[in-house]
Amino acid sequence: MLTEAHSDSSPNYPALKVTPKSGNEPFERNGQLLDATLLDFWRWSVSDLVSNATRGILAEFIVAKALNVANGVRTEWDAYDLKTPSGIKVEVKSAAYLQTWAHQKLSAIQFGIGPTKGWDAETNLYSPLTVRQADVYVFCLLFHQDKTTVNPLNIDQWAFYVLPTKVLNERCPTQKMISLNSLLRLNPVKADFEELAAVVEQVKKPLQ
Repeated sequence: MLTEAHSDSSPNYPALKVTPKSGNEPFERNGQLLDATLLDFWRWSVSDLVSNATRGILAEFIVAKALNVANGVRTEWDAYDLKTPSGIKVEVKSAAYLQTWAHQKLSAIQFGIGPTKGWDAETNLYSPLTVRQADVYVFCLLFHQDKTTVNPLNIDQWAFYVLPTKVLNERCPTQKMISLNSLLRLNPVKADFEELAAVVEQVKKPLQ
């Protein structure tokens, strides 16, 4: 059962059907093209791949590529991040030792695992239940620790840990955050990029 997310939501304004852009789309004013394109905006807004917000979306894209579901356009704020061709719902979480800003020590690794009220982007409705919405979690750790060579586009600098949501629900039912050491004590499956699709399918099997 879903409930309305906002009191002023109206079926007269359905969800936009967003299509992938090329980057060549121009800005306009008064019918004239400006000297700026969508690619310029992308360069300006998301070139810092180490920043927490952008790194999280990048990790989601990397996992989507591994699962062969990177077609189309990402849906922001949906109940879960990805769905495999077989229907498995996947939540992607990321963390890193390095930050863009100056810091004295490496960051402590923490991943968000809190239950949520799932939101449906198509209907603008929330579920009344606070639960973990996905079937499987993929924890992505950018483990590189040298600021002179860190490159989030290099998959060799990432580690991937896959855990069925059932384990989180049993061992950490209401927990909102989990450290790397605590996560490892739950015995997630560590997978290479090329193995992610098979591992996600594998860890979901006990839930069926």
